[in-house]
Amino acid sequence: MKKIIYSILLSVNLLIGQAQSTKSPSEFWFSLSSKEKISFINGAYSTLSIMKKKHKEEVAKQYLNDRNWIEPYYIERYYSLIDEYSSELVGYDLQLITMHMDALYTNSDNINIPVLEAMKVVSLIQDGKRKKANLRLLQLQRKY
Repeated sequence: MKKIIYSILLSVNLLIGQAQSTKSPSEFWFSLSSKEKISFINGAYSTLSIMKKKHKEEVAKQYLNDRNWIEPYYIERYYSLIDEYSSELVGYDLQLITMHMDALYTNSDNINIPVLEAMKVVSLIQDGKRKKANLRLLQLQRKY
């Protein structure tokens, strides 16, 4: 019985300690070095690219023999949502993206916005979609 109580107390203590040490997304972002930030964004871009490619391959496998098949809107929408996370105009200048994310997180209203959502807002702004980016930023500020 004592072992159970001790293990429960230890678990609660660990959970409380972990909850207190949890960093906000902006604290996490600013704790990274410049090279780590670039690596993070590069990894996110690579992951999104691979995810989109694999999805296209699976869709092609599924509907390979159906000549009447037309790609539904939700698949097109899925791909456009993935594309919003990377800026086409900036291209592969990841240093520019990191600087803009640094600027985004300097505003105290943006401290709790998740890093990938911040990356999406920055990419939308870089592509000239300011209205959409500002709307998304306001939604994120309200949510977080």
